[in-house]
Amino acid sequence: MNIVACVKQTPDSAAKITVENGKVTWDAAPVLNPWDEYTVEEAIRLKEKHGGKVTALCLGPETAKEALKTCIAMGCDEAILLSDPAFEGSDALATAYLLAQAIQKIGAVDLVLCGKQAIDGDTGLVPMALARLLDWSPISYTMHLEVDPASRTLKATRLLEQGKQMVTAKLPAVIGTVKEINEPRYPSFMGIRKASKANIPTWGAADVGADPAKAGVAGSATKWPAIYPPPAREGAVEIIEGTPEEAAAKLVDRLIADKVI
Repeated sequence: MNIVACVKQTPDSAAKITVENGKVTWDAAPVLNPWDEYTVEEAIRLKEKHGGKVTALCLGPETAKEALKTCIAMGCDEAILLSDPAFEGSDALATAYLLAQAIQKIGAVDLVLCGKQAIDGDTGLVPMALARLLDWSPISYTMHLEVDPASRTLKATRLLEQGKQMVTAKLPAVIGTVKEINEPRYPSFMGIRKASKANIPTWGAADVGADPAKAGVAGSATKWPAIYPPPAREGAVEIIEGTPEEAAAKLVDRLIADKVI
């Protein structure tokens, strides 16, 4: 099987985010999007079961190669970075378009796996937009996946608010995964060594035949006229003195007076 795992490099969830003059920065090194760790793990498990290879694919700046190295360290065979000044500012629509162009360039892909969403944008739109652009079977919120390469079919269990849904589909397909699908492995020492020596190619607009009108800001449906931090919360702390019983009584009186209860 030829599997592509679409990933993204995002800020560390523990990083402190600041906004100054419309520019967003954070105080920690970016990481592989946590939701994508489950995607990479599932792709590797499918390869181990059915054979083939896994290619990690990422759209981002040159620094995103570090996230791709994490994928290789976990067990991916190859990695490709989509990076070009023309790609800057791509929203979910433009990102899905560029990923679709790259997947078509890779060719003979049986399955594409994506994380549920990225922790920075949080839209969760890319997997299904990608499936639509490729005209492949789309399955989101997948918590269990079985693939039969011989019959070119798959069975998936989707985790929904109302419960679980069992579905079948034909390959090729685009799968959006959730964290219940597996437990990501830690990169092995040999995997880390392989990643450190890996040659990760960078594909630009010309390499994937991207239409400039569909990439970057020009191809985005979402516009960002201004970026600013939310106002700081105002509040004060008051310590209620007295025994536990007295403090509890005073607290209740204050909550009633403030119409909280």
